[in-house]
Order: sequence, then structure tokens, then C-alpha cells
Amino acid sequence: MRPLIPLVLCGALALGACSGEEPKPAPTQAATASASPSANPEFDKYAAGRSTPVADPVYPGYGNPGVDVLHYGLELAWAPETKVLTGTATLQLRAAADLSDVKLDFSKAYSIDGVTLNGASVTGAVDGTKLTVAGKLAKDGLAELVIRYHGTPTTVAMPSHRNDVEPLGLTVTKDGALWTMQEPYGASTWYPSNDQPSDKALYDISVSVPDGWSAIAGGTPKGKDGNLFRYSTTTPVATYLTTLAVGKYKQETGTGPGGLPLSYWYRPGADDKALPYLRKSPQYLDWLAKHFGPYPFDSAGVLMVPSASGMETQQMITMGLPDYGSEADFKRGFDADLLHEYAHQWFGDAVTPTNWNDLWLNEGWAEYAQFLYTNERDKVTDKQWEDWARTTDARLRKTLGPPGKPRADSFAESNVYICPALMLHQIHKQIGDEAFFALGTDWAQKNRGTAQDRASFIAFVNQHTGKDFTSLINTWLDSPTTPK
Repeated sequence: MRPLIPLVLCGALALGACSGEEPKPAPTQAATASASPSANPEFDKYAAGRSTPVADPVYPGYGNPGVDVLHYGLELAWAPETKVLTGTATLQLRAAADLSDVKLDFSKAYSIDGVTLNGASVTGAVDGTKLTVAGKLAKDGLAELVIRYHGTPTTVAMPSHRNDVEPLGLTVTKDGALWTMQEPYGASTWYPSNDQPSDKALYDISVSVPDGWSAIAGGTPKGKDGNLFRYSTTTPVATYLTTLAVGKYKQETGTGPGGLPLSYWYRPGADDKALPYLRKSPQYLDWLAKHFGPYPFDSAGVLMVPSASGMETQQMITMGLPDYGSEADFKRGFDADLLHEYAHQWFGDAVTPTNWNDLWLNEGWAEYAQFLYTNERDKVTDKQWEDWARTTDARLRKTLGPPGKPRADSFAESNVYICPALMLHQIHKQIGDEAFFALGTDWAQKNRGTAQDRASFIAFVNQHTGKDFTSLINTWLDSPTTPK
């Protein structure tokens, strides 16, 4: 996510509708899952989507640790005139525990038009933010769950005090366009999901739109058939890293390092000032690849939306155009923010935290990469930056607490950016450039497609460096004051 204190300036360090219909459940029939993964060979192609879900301690109302979604097949249609989204979500899932029913996160804005579990019609109803589907599943059993639905998307409140706070989830504009930013739990505003970071899955998304409209989603573009746009992933994705937009967009394409296909989606007139920076994407990716190894996915790109923020949505970054103040600040700020979101493709996307206590693991790495880039760009010395960062760190710990246990009402505020970036700088100073960038490279490359936590990061750092950084990392993550 776009940092709130992103800029190190040259010569000075500055901070910078619910449908109204009740669900109509179909008659319940017996529904069971296969007893074990080996009993259902057609699920083998989704094996990369297997996760070890955990209950999230920060937002326990979202996610279900008993469900491991392997694959989401989303067939969507958007009608701008009526502002109705129609969807069929086909989920291949594994029961991570014995289940008496299947609970997923979903918005009550939608009417449920039908549910099947392993081909049998079953009941499905939404209460609050939970969709409950009738059907018992044995642990490690596999099942195909199909949910048909329609309704007008509605957003949910963002649990933060950021100055760029916006509602989470799928947003409908006055002219009937759609866009979304959904960290930490807005995916369930447009499709039934296990909306927590530890359950990563593969995706196939198709979106039907009217003539003259385009649909953009995360993943690798798989072509356009008339007005049907298709996208697919080969590396698993956390729900908060999916994206969707529908509007009257124009597309540019480019080529990144190693022939990587790039796409830039923008609204002519509204996003023109961003275009020079979107076209710099090969340079951003090349800089990051030189420091942290090859770009980890099959394609990359940027999707512009009418937002005040930005989001590291996987393979297709979602960017708004914040008010940076002056034109000079825009040039520095948007450049830095776009590098930051690209850095997340390695840190946060390729490797995702298992729970929201470890948001620092995303933002600390991306923020530190951003500072390395801007310090190089603006000729800021390490000492200048660390002096500023320590002053900022002290203020943030005092007002927001340490980064290792963020407050539930203060999601993605600056303490989970600056404080862990400064921690990484301490490791960097101790082991030197070559070892530090080798550490970052191996963390992203060797853990690609997985979810990790503090304990696994500490173990990795210690093993990789041959030194014990346990105390340093824990102190920097947990101390109420800036460590010396």
C-alpha cells in the first residue's frame, strides 16, 4: 500500500446497495467432499493453491482457518446502467479441518441465486459478513463449491486514520464504472472468499462488459473474446491482492526485463500526468531485479483508478493520483510510490504475511527499497536518512505503538513502514551490501508463493547470515521506543 511518509527530498528530508431481496435457498441435498486429495485427481492442477490458513488475530471476524481455497473461478458481468454485478464463483477448496458447514466472507449486498457443493444443490445464506453453505466436509476432503449471485456492490469501512482513507472494496462511480482497493478485507465485497492473508489461491477471472468498456483484473491477461476479458494466475494470490476495474479505459503495452509483458490501463484526460511514470516501469523493475532477483510473476502492469492511494495488487498495481501539493512534489512522490508498489511484488505478493500482525513484513521491505531508490536518486547519504528516520521512528512509536503488533483501528499507518525499514537498515549495516541484497533476494525467491510470519523470517535471517539477529529483530518490532 502507498506509504504515508514516502518522500526523502534532495537536500532535505521531508515527509513528504443492497438489492433488497432475501436469499432464495435451493433445497438441501446431501453433499460430501472426497476423503483425501489423492481421491480427486482433477484437483491436482490447483495444488499450488494449497495453503495452511490461520485465524487472523487482528481482524478475527474475517477468514476461516478451517477452509483452504485452492482456486477461484470468477465469471462476472457488469451492467453500468443498472449498476448490477452478476457473478458465478466456482471454488475448489480443501477442508483444513472437519467442517459441519462451509463459511466464507461475502457481502449481504448480494442475493444468492443458487449454490451447489460437489454438484448437489444446497442452501447458502449471508448473515452479516458471512456466507454459510450447508454441507459437511471431512478434514483434507476436497470439494467444488459453486455460488451464483447478483446485486449492487457496497463498500465497507477502512479501519484506519490515514489521511488517504477510503472505503474498502468494490466501488461504483457515478458514471457506472468500478474499481477496488481492498486491503485488509475488501475482496468479499465482490466475490465469496476466505478473506484473510494466509489463504492464497489460484485465480481465473472473466468479466463481461458493454461495448466501449474495458475490464481489468489481476493476473496474466488471457485475451478478449468480444466484450469478455479474461485473466489467470499461475502463482497463488491472497484475496487482498486481487483487483478489478471496469471503465472506459485505454491500454498501452510495454516490455520489461527479460521480455516481461507490461500493460498500462488509464483513463484519457484523467490520468495523463501519470503516463511518463507508467512508461518508466521497465526501469523500476530493472532496478528492483538488480537488488532482489528476477521479477516473480508472468506479467506486470499498472491500473489507474480515481483514488487517493495506491495498492500492490498482484501483477497489476492499482494506483490513484493523490494530491502531492506542488508539481515538483508530484514528480518525486509518484515516482517513489510507483517504485514502492512494484517492490511489493517481491515483498508482500510473492511472499505474503500469514496474519495482519506481520504487515511490517510487507511494508518494511517495500519502504526500505523505496528509500534506497530515492536516496540514490536524490543523493541523500545513509547518515542523513538514518537521522531523519530515527526521529520519525520515535514519534511513530509514541503515537501508534511498535510495528510488531499494530492496532486494529490503525491499519497500515506509518509505524509499520518507517520502523521496520529502519530495522532492516540495522541488519544492512551489519552484514554489508552483498550479503543484505542476497538475503532479500533469497527471501523473495525461495519463499515465492507462500505466506510467512515473524518466526520464519527470523529463522531465515539467522540461517542465511550465520548470525543471531533474533534479539535485534524482536526489539525493533516490539519496543515502545526507538532502539539504540
